[in-house]
Amino acid sequence: MFDLLISGGTVVSPMGTGGADVGIRGGKIAAIGSLSGAPAAETYGARGLHVLPGVIDTQVHFREPGNEHKEDLESGSRGAVLGGVTAVFEMPNTHPPTTTRLALNDKLARARGRMHCDYAFFVGATPQNIGALGELERAPGVAGVKAFLGSSTGTLLLDEDEAILGALRGGHRRMAVHSEDEARLRERKTLAESGKPQTHPVWRDVETARRSTERVLALARRAGRRLHVLHVTTAEELPLLAGARDIATAETTPQHLTLAAPECYERLGTYAQMNPPIRDATHRDALWRAVREGLIDVIGSDHAPHTRAEKDKTYPETPSGMPGVQTLVTILLDHVNAGRLSLSRFVDLTSEGAARIYGIAAKGRIVEGYDADFTVVDLQAKRHIENSWIASKSGWTPFDGMETTGWPVATIIRGQIVMRDGAVVLPGRGAPVRFLETLAPVT
Repeated sequence: MFDLLISGGTVVSPMGTGGADVGIRGGKIAAIGSLSGAPAAETYGARGLHVLPGVIDTQVHFREPGNEHKEDLESGSRGAVLGGVTAVFEMPNTHPPTTTRLALNDKLARARGRMHCDYAFFVGATPQNIGALGELERAPGVAGVKAFLGSSTGTLLLDEDEAILGALRGGHRRMAVHSEDEARLRERKTLAESGKPQTHPVWRDVETARRSTERVLALARRAGRRLHVLHVTTAEELPLLAGARDIATAETTPQHLTLAAPECYERLGTYAQMNPPIRDATHRDALWRAVREGLIDVIGSDHAPHTRAEKDKTYPETPSGMPGVQTLVTILLDHVNAGRLSLSRFVDLTSEGAARIYGIAAKGRIVEGYDADFTVVDLQAKRHIENSWIASKSGWTPFDGMETTGWPVATIIRGQIVMRDGAVVLPGRGAPVRFLETLAPVT
């Protein structure tokens, strides 16, 4: 007897891609194969659909606490499940920032009963909390430590070599970094011309990213610490990352794989502004080569919403960031349909890669005993992305008006259908993600 039977779909699993049924019991995958006629409390008919491992978005900013006027844990996670995402890792640059056990516990309490997908929170590194990071990274519900090497949204910053090295030596789990060189950002700030968002990648130039990534990789090697470089944007960083595969993994975003300067700034203005910036097509092409060759390990949305009123100010007084968690799946499936990405590579970049990099327990693959997390998609469905569809409090997307092929039709989390046919049908069922390195209690 199964609690849920997903029948007749095309399942993407380590065994390959093919027709199969999936039986779920107690929130876990109990059987995969020909299960027609098996008794089940509920059946989801997936004929004509692809059943993928639940998509994990490893980089979102849900703004709570402190900036709930533009997003909160409920609205952000609502967008996640509507977009086919089953789990998110939320960033620490809130107000107050997530840099203490008290702030972490506050976020976990806020998430309970309100978030629709599973979740984990990053702890932010600061010069003041370096000594506590080793303990904080092992707390339940923590994805790891995040360090901002260059200033972005919020107050978090770790830009001195001694402090960065101290943070790297102060823990054991993989540390995630926003890699831009703060000294160079300060030197070049005058290049951000008033009213000209197209100068954003001139100010935060290629060398700002390359220099920072070269430095942090060298420091990580000195510390013997695993590193994850978030939202890589430049061709120049890729050889550095290729030379550090023993200690470093890399991430990029759908925005950097889809948009390109100068067109995006001409069309979207400050709505195309994010950190690190959208760059010209030569860098986008280099990122696609890195995706094809396996150098990019994971794709995260870097969902970072701001209100229209904030974005409508005069650059550079405008905040950087754009919504992305709800469009992650359909944007990437459109690239699958265009032949830029295979479906198996999509799964690796959005599910298996995240589980492998961060050591997620029992998620990321469709195998017996794993959590019954699924992103069910119609690869043939065509639809326009519209601002009106976006659940984020910001109410907009840089992809408004874009037609994509391939859409999520159901989001299933631990055996429960949370989203079905564009509607949240089982709200508030999210739970903390578990990690292999923190399953044992801290002594």
